[in-house]
Amino acid sequence: MGLADFTDKGCRVGGQVLGAFCLLLLLAIPCAFSSLANAADAPLVAKGYKMAGDAAKMRIVIDFDREPDVKWFLLRGPNRLVIDLANTRFAIDAKDLKARGLVRGVRLGELGDGVSRLVLTGKGPFAVDKLDVLKNEDGTGYRIAIDMSAASEREFDAALANQALTTGSTVSTDKGGRVGTGPVSNPGHRFTVVIDPGHGGVDGGAEGLNGTIEKNVTLAFATELRDKLAAVGNYDVFMTRDTDEFLRLDDRVRIARQHEADLLISIHADTISVKGIRGATVYTVSDKASDPEAQALADRENLSDQFAGMEIKNDNKEVTDILIDLIRRETHNFSMSFAHTLVGQLSTSVGLINNPQRSAGFKVLKAPDVPSVLVELGYLSNAKDEAQLLNADWRGKAAQSITNAVALFVSAKAGAGTGG
Repeated sequence: MGLADFTDKGCRVGGQVLGAFCLLLLLAIPCAFSSLANAADAPLVAKGYKMAGDAAKMRIVIDFDREPDVKWFLLRGPNRLVIDLANTRFAIDAKDLKARGLVRGVRLGELGDGVSRLVLTGKGPFAVDKLDVLKNEDGTGYRIAIDMSAASEREFDAALANQALTTGSTVSTDKGGRVGTGPVSNPGHRFTVVIDPGHGGVDGGAEGLNGTIEKNVTLAFATELRDKLAAVGNYDVFMTRDTDEFLRLDDRVRIARQHEADLLISIHADTISVKGIRGATVYTVSDKASDPEAQALADRENLSDQFAGMEIKNDNKEVTDILIDLIRRETHNFSMSFAHTLVGQLSTSVGLINNPQRSAGFKVLKAPDVPSVLVELGYLSNAKDEAQLLNADWRGKAAQSITNAVALFVSAKAGAGTGG
């Protein structure tokens, strides 16, 4: 066989191989496109759900394997945040959906037409402070991060009205079109006081030498104070509880926020192991207690939630930072101002302990935008204080002193141009 025959045969064989390769390539291309199309059509997977915070402020994080297409809007009756997710399958452990804090209920499911829906029902009105779609730092997927906080009905209604003007739903990544991003002006708002009778229900609080229970003393006094403030006619006055019921500390904060309170007054009557100490004390919130006794009192009061086995721990640093941020400088200044005024008024009518204006890290005083004080009316561990707390005339004098302090505080705020 000559060189020409060999070359010709080689060309024929090569052509056959090339032809076969091209045929395989033509067959593979549709399969490849089909695989890509199938991948694109495959639903996103919502594979994780975390919720942390309390009844005043919450953060919710939902994890996805790919970037989700999100729309959200608000509904009322009850107050709800609705999140619609295109082409999404939920693969979330049911136990992770247990309601807590500001969120009273969580529901999810498929709507049809390729849309799945998550519904968060609030424990009363709330604001959506932020709702973002974020890429995970490790590049493995995406997450939705939702920040919610307790708000008033007026603020929720304003968010609904704004929503109606902006297409009725909001794409999460549209920073300019968010619903519920903060309070709006309310010129008709009257100065609002929320009175918080300490303890209640399964949490009786302190017990006096003669069997007096703190939760009963605080409710009786708070009711009298409410009536005196309401009689002035210039304020709206509410109580966190008006019956013998258990309330979490963060629920007390939530109630104050949802009433748009200009002032929260928490009423207590403690015991102390040091003999001979008696008299009233006024506390404001502080990261660092003014003295060891104040710290011990704050620690005892902050344990109240454990009486119903409902203590909530902060799950991560991110949530802790959110909760710490609740203590705002302006609110703290107003709290200090009212506490100073209140001490001055109480000093003319009831006995005070030495150094009666103190501070500690009371959870119930950490409303983000509500000036707050905690009033210890006296010590049930002291027989004379216990007798006073049960005396109607003494309670009337003390309640009138607090009413006078509120009037002075309102006048001072109005004079400074910061009235409610």
